[in-house]
Amino acid sequence: MTSALALTFTVAACSGEAPPPAPTPAPSPAPSPVATTPPPPPVVNEPRYENFLDAPQTAGTWTYINEPGETLAIFGTSPNNPVFAVRCSAGRIELGRMTPQVVTGARVMSIKTETTTRQLQATARSGRVNVVAATLSANDTLLDAMAITKGRFAVGTEGMRTLYLPAWAEVTRVIEDCR
Repeated sequence: MTSALALTFTVAACSGEAPPPAPTPAPSPAPSPVATTPPPPPVVNEPRYENFLDAPQTAGTWTYINEPGETLAIFGTSPNNPVFAVRCSAGRIELGRMTPQVVTGARVMSIKTETTTRQLQATARSGRVNVVAATLSANDTLLDAMAITKGRFAVGTEGMRTLYLPAWAEVTRVIEDCR
């Protein structure tokens, strides 16, 4: 009986229609180009505030520095440990966010005051001090908004914690030096 059963399967396999041809494989997709842009900055988890004026002020103080060809207002826990600077040189104002790590590529810097919020294109520079900086004309109205805002302004930079900085006279002095 076993041989009859095996013969039945063999006959059935041989006498049936030929199996359908295997489907032709789909063409391979073209290789995608290799990205040459740097990876996006890391996401920073930080508290959100309905009104940035309610956020606690970043620890530190402003220091005014007058050097040949430029003036600076540096904010940090000490002048040797700055986290932000407003610099006037050659009729231009540079807003710089210092960082301990080397960063590359362009970043968005957001400045928020009582009356104005603006996104700026900033570029990263590495050297003695690593900084992400945006440059403005000395007559840019954003600078006026920073100088006269109610108590403080906020500086957000992609991949870094937001700074909540007091609008003290040092900032205004650097802006006026440039005009």
